[in-house]
Amino acid sequence: MTTAASVSPSADRVAMVQRNTAETQISVRVNLDGSGAAKLATGIGFFDHMLDQIARHGLIDLAIQAQGDLHVDGHHTVEDVGITLGQAVAQAVGDKRGIRRYGHAYVPLDEALSRVVVDFSGRPGLHMRVPFKSGMVGSFDTQLAFEFFQGFVNHAGVTLHIDNLHGENAHHQAETVFKAFARALRMALERDARLGDVIPSTKGSL
Repeated sequence: MTTAASVSPSADRVAMVQRNTAETQISVRVNLDGSGAAKLATGIGFFDHMLDQIARHGLIDLAIQAQGDLHVDGHHTVEDVGITLGQAVAQAVGDKRGIRRYGHAYVPLDEALSRVVVDFSGRPGLHMRVPFKSGMVGSFDTQLAFEFFQGFVNHAGVTLHIDNLHGENAHHQAETVFKAFARALRMALERDARLGDVIPSTKGSL
C-alpha cells in the first residue's frame, strides 16, 4: 500500500512529500528558490553525492530521508526517491505560471561531457543515452540512474533528454549527468520577468 502526504505549495515554491510502501519509507522536502543546501540520507553514498549535485547546482534546497530494502539491492530506494522527488517538484512548481519552462545544460568533468534538456511540458517522457563504462560506482548500480530519472519524469510531468557525449570513467559520466540535470532544472524553473504571471504555453495550461 502506498500513501502520500504533502504540504500545500506556497508562493515560495516549497513542498514536502512522504512515500511509504512495504519496500521504502521516503521523505522529500524541496525549496525551488533555495541556495543549494542539502540534507541527504538514502543509505547509498554515491547516490547521496549525486543528489547533492542536484541541490548545489540547481540552487534547490533539498532534504531527503530514505529507508529502503538495501539488503535486496538499491533499486527500490533509488526509483522511489526519483518518484517522490518528482512529486515534490510538481507540487512546488504549481501551475507553472511565469517559469521559463525549458532548460538545457552541457557539463564537463575531465574527459566526460553530458547534455541535459528539460521541458516542464506536463507530459512525462525520457530519452537517456548514457553508456556507462562500469556497472558499479561504489555501492551504486549505474543502471539505476535510468530508474531514478524515469521515476522523476513520470511524477514531475516533464520531458527529459539526457545524453552522455563522452566519458571513460563511470563516476565522471554520472556526475556530469546529474550536474547538467541540475543546471537544466535551474534554468527551466527560473521565473521569467518578461513573462509575468502567464503560463508558458499557447494552450494556456501545462
